[in-house]
Amino acid sequence: MPDIDQSTGQAHRHDPVYDELHASPEFDRLRSLYRGFAFPATVAFFAWYLLYVVMSNWASGFMDTTIGGNINMALLFGLLQFLTTFAIAWLYARYMNRNVDPIARSLEKQYDDRLGGGAR
Repeated sequence: MPDIDQSTGQAHRHDPVYDELHASPEFDRLRSLYRGFAFPATVAFFAWYLLYVVMSNWASGFMDTTIGGNINMALLFGLLQFLTTFAIAWLYARYMNRNVDPIARSLEKQYDDRLGGGAR
């Protein structure tokens, strides 16, 4: 039966090596880099989405503006939502590959080395 931390109710099921790596400056840097991208990107996209909803609800005259043919501002905003989603996903992958993944690989190597030769 695993030990239970009475203060949090969490079972201690992981290796103590993880706790050492979790306390390391590299892990803090990893979390900081991740949060530095994920939180602002999430807030920005959510704000952009809410702008679309608000404009559709309370600025219907503007959203009904015809751009050309049957294309109006509402349709353009909707299509830009898809484009923004793909752009954020691409930027996220690029950012993680350049900034976060090298640190994660280093921490993984340290973890594997401490467990004894990389065997999991």
